[in-house]
Amino acid sequence: MFVDSHCHLNFPELRKQLPDILEAMDRNQVGHALVVSVNLPDWPELMEVVHSQPRLWASVGVHPDYEDTPDPSVEELVRLSATDKVVAIGETGLDYYRLTGDLEWQRERFRRHIRAAREVAKPLIIHTRSSSEDTLRLMREEGAAQAGGVMHCFTESQAVADAAIDLNFYISFSGIVTFKNAKELHEVARTIPLDRLLIETDSPYLAPVPHRGKLNDPSKVIHVAERIADLRGLTVAEVAKASTDNFFRLFKGIAH
Repeated sequence: MFVDSHCHLNFPELRKQLPDILEAMDRNQVGHALVVSVNLPDWPELMEVVHSQPRLWASVGVHPDYEDTPDPSVEELVRLSATDKVVAIGETGLDYYRLTGDLEWQRERFRRHIRAAREVAKPLIIHTRSSSEDTLRLMREEGAAQAGGVMHCFTESQAVADAAIDLNFYISFSGIVTFKNAKELHEVARTIPLDRLLIETDSPYLAPVPHRGKLNDPSKVIHVAERIADLRGLTVAEVAKASTDNFFRLFKGIAH
């Protein structure tokens, strides 16, 4: 069985196809998917999607790219995280690629998410792009290791992966690992400890080869597992078991 540790099934292009996607997940033996929050205005609709299917789970949080959106307090994140089927805080983190200027608001948002995760003892889902130094610094300053979590859609260096693992985090690979030009990422996927590896789609984005450029969905996470198996000299079944076991170890309380 496979698990998609990060997707956005509540986004309109996927939600309207949900019955077909669930059937495709069955065909490809994808048993569970974590539907990840990016803002609070859309979160009630996300929860409607998640509550409609026993195999779907949720997070609560605000993505660092969303500048003009309500910013949650620690108290609000704590309250919302107590909702049934919410197993993580995030997606949170830092992104210096798309936004420029004074990004202190982004760092303060990240700090609040870490504090909430520590308070409720739920793992963090962290996004970092062009910001790994500050991301790791804030993780250390705010005690993110106490909550643990996952570095989602990982595209950073081996050194960043090692530092995150030292902080009690897992490393999650998306369809990017199937791209031929992602040479450095291939090395990270080949060498990180198997008991710290997760797989994801980040759908509707980043469809893996052989679907690159098309709409992505959780059923396609199998191709991420296949590429990692090839890189590591393992069977697909071994990668499936390890990544699925890791998912349930990290996101406690999910029945499987």
